[in-house]
Amino acid sequence: MILLCSAHEKLKAMEQTLLKGKQIQNDCAAMIKRLRAMLHLSEEQLRVQKKQALFLTHLTAKTTPKGLHCLPLRLSTEYFLLNSSQMHFPDKEILDDPKLYHYALFSDNILAAAVVVNSTITHAEDPSKHVFHIVTDRLNYAAMNMWFIANPPSKATIKVQNVEEFTWFNSSYSPILRQLPSTNYYFKGRRAESDSGFRYRNPKYLSIMNHLRFYLPQIFPKLDKVLFLDDDIVVQKDLTGLWSTDLKGKVIGVVETCGESFHRFDRYLNFSNPIISKSFDPRACGWAFGMNIVDLNKWRKQNITDVYHKWQNLNRDRLLWKLGTLPPGLITFQNHTHALERSWHVLGLGYNPNIPQKDIERAAVIHYNGNLKPWLEIAIPKFRNYWAKFVDYDQLYLRECNITP
Repeated sequence: MILLCSAHEKLKAMEQTLLKGKQIQNDCAAMIKRLRAMLHLSEEQLRVQKKQALFLTHLTAKTTPKGLHCLPLRLSTEYFLLNSSQMHFPDKEILDDPKLYHYALFSDNILAAAVVVNSTITHAEDPSKHVFHIVTDRLNYAAMNMWFIANPPSKATIKVQNVEEFTWFNSSYSPILRQLPSTNYYFKGRRAESDSGFRYRNPKYLSIMNHLRFYLPQIFPKLDKVLFLDDDIVVQKDLTGLWSTDLKGKVIGVVETCGESFHRFDRYLNFSNPIISKSFDPRACGWAFGMNIVDLNKWRKQNITDVYHKWQNLNRDRLLWKLGTLPPGLITFQNHTHALERSWHVLGLGYNPNIPQKDIERAAVIHYNGNLKPWLEIAIPKFRNYWAKFVDYDQLYLRECNITP
C-alpha cells in the first residue's frame, strides 16, 4: 500500500513535470515564431535601407556639386573677355606629329580633365613630347579652353575641341546618335528588372562624349597611335613605354579584369539572346576602358568602326546589352585586344574600398570607375588624396567657387 501511494505521488509529479515541459515547448515554439517574424521584418527593413542608400548614391553621383557648376560659368565669363589672340594655344604645328605622345581625353568635367593632364605631365620624363587632345561639349568648350590658358601644363601641348566641330559625327553616320534619345536604353531580357533601373538613367550613359572612343581614327586621321584616357583616372608613372609596347598585331592594349567572376562577358551581355549566345563565350575575359593604347592604323585596316556600327544596329531594340560603352567595346574588339601587364591600370577606386595598398602604389594609372568619384563628397576617403594632390586648391577660380579639399 505504501508503494502504491508513493507511485501515485510520483506519477502526479511526473504529470506536472510533463505539463510544464509541454508549456515550455509551446512557449519556445511561440518564441521561435516571434523571432522569425522579427528577423523577416529586419531583413525587409535592411533591404529597403540598402535600396534607398543605393538610390541616394546614384543620385549624388549624377548631380553636379555646386562648386563644379560654378567653375565652368566663371571660366566661360573670363574666356569671352579675352581678345582673339589670347584665345589660342601655342605649338599648333606639332598637334599632328606622329612621333610625339598623343592622348585622347573626352570630358565635360574641367577639374577632372585638369587632374588627368597634371598627373600625366608630373610623371613624364619629357613633357614637351606629350600632346593632349581634349574633346568637350559646346557648354564647356569656352571654360575648358580658359582653364588651360590660365593653367598651361608645363611644356606639353594642349588642344581643346568642341564635339560639334565633327560634322561627320551625325545620326546618318552613327547608329548610337539615333538610339541615344531613348531613355529606356537597356536590354529588356533577363536581369533587367533585378538591376536598378535608375542606374541606367545616369547622364553618363546617354552622353555623346562617352561614345567618341569608337571614332578615334576619324578624330585623329593623321596619327598612328593614341593613348585613350578616361577623365576619372590619375597617372602615377611615366606612360611613354606604352607607345613602344608590342601589341602583337592587335588593335588595342587593355588590362583584363577577369580575376573576378563578375567581370566576364556574361556580366555585360544578354546571353539569353541567340545572337549573343552563338557568337560569344559567356566566360570570356572582360577588360577595361580607361587607359588604352590604340594602334590607329590597325584599326583602320580592320574596319573596327564598321564592326561597332554593325552591332549597334543589331542592338537597336536594346536586347543585346545594357547601357554603357564597355559591352559594345567587348563585342567590337573581340579578338583584337592585347593584354597589358596589370600594373599599368588598377581599377575600382570608385566603388571598392578593399583594393590592396600595394596594388595602388605600384600602378601606373589608377581608375576611379564607379559612382564614388574623387571630386564628390561620397568618395572613398582613403583614396581621395591620390586625386586631390594634383588639384591646386589655391587657384583663383577654385577659391572663387569654394572648391576645397
